[in-house]
Amino acid sequence: MTTKTVHLALYDTLADWEFGYATAHINNPEFQKVPGRYQVRTVGETLDPVTTIGGLRITPDLVLADVDPADSAMLILPGAQTWETGDNAAFGAAARRWLDAGVPVAAICGATIGLAAEGLLNDRAHGGNAVEQLASVPGYTGSELFSSERAVRADGLVTAGAASALEFAREIFAELDLYEPAVLEAWYGLYRTADPAWFGKLVAAVS
Repeated sequence: MTTKTVHLALYDTLADWEFGYATAHINNPEFQKVPGRYQVRTVGETLDPVTTIGGLRITPDLVLADVDPADSAMLILPGAQTWETGDNAAFGAAARRWLDAGVPVAAICGATIGLAAEGLLNDRAHGGNAVEQLASVPGYTGSELFSSERAVRADGLVTAGAASALEFAREIFAELDLYEPAVLEAWYGLYRTADPAWFGKLVAAVS
């Protein structure tokens, strides 16, 4: 089996909570359809450490310019304050390269601003923090395609708002075909409700 790489973008003021469910469970083979099918590697504009909004310092594994979308299973773009200043434009452009190559992209919170700036939300169903936020981005004409759902998956693109990290992860897992449908339903039910009954359903779905 060839292990495929899911690339997690890193930049200063990275929102720590927005990608944790996704990366932890992609790297954890428990309950997966094909354990070990994916690995997560981090990618930055340079190899210089970034500082998250929570004050953690993380050193990227790879430089963005060196990554070919053909070698990627998905590009995950978390939110960060730097999206609003335009400092992450290179990652918005990368999202276009990934999608043009037929490789999925997942963007949450401020990262949807970068996608809007690239014109990537003008013809795809999508979500985000609020349509009003995206409407302020020059060139954005996709307001009729904006959804208030917690997370939206359409045409190889997963989008969500800052308060929907759990749903963001669920749609990433669906896009990657990480779990059997019944397993994914039980996993989401457990983390959404904290009801132990869902753990029993999760174990039953796996077995």
